[in-house]
Amino acid sequence: MKMDLRSNTWKITKYFPSSKAKSCLFGKYGFCVSIHLIDIEAVGNWAKAEKSVAYSGYTDLASRDEIYDLIYECVESVNVDLARDYKLRGSQILRFLILHKELDADDGELTRTRKVRRNIIADRYQPLIDALHDESKTHCSIETEMTFEDGRKGTVEADLRIMNLQKINTPVHAKAA
Repeated sequence: MKMDLRSNTWKITKYFPSSKAKSCLFGKYGFCVSIHLIDIEAVGNWAKAEKSVAYSGYTDLASRDEIYDLIYECVESVNVDLARDYKLRGSQILRFLILHKELDADDGELTRTRKVRRNIIADRYQPLIDALHDESKTHCSIETEMTFEDGRKGTVEADLRIMNLQKINTPVHAKAA
């Protein structure tokens, strides 16, 4: 099922230094999911200093258990805030993954001013979106073409882990009069 990301995107209003960009996708599927990009500099520094994690690049760092745990805590924190809001409690993120590569203007995924081209992302990463909405899936394999800094083209293959979160049921704040 193809999604129009322009009409079905809800941006998380709480930002975390570890996450560079994120989109929550929902609509016809019935629950929210998110795709995260990590900030390699911020997360890399944290991983080295706090967890003594060595890594070989973005794809390696993004696949680490420690990084998934970090993003899990961030998403869970957002869900706690959403659960407290009467109008937003149904928008809790129930599944997420960390994208295996940074979005890049040379790959057509961003404009030159670094804005996400949502329709291209929806087309290119549709298998990930479908896997996130298939509750029986815990991983999704993907092969993506990318352009290197020197202009050469290559492919990046990854088996991305899908994390599940429990819906949080907390008392709702009273509505203002």
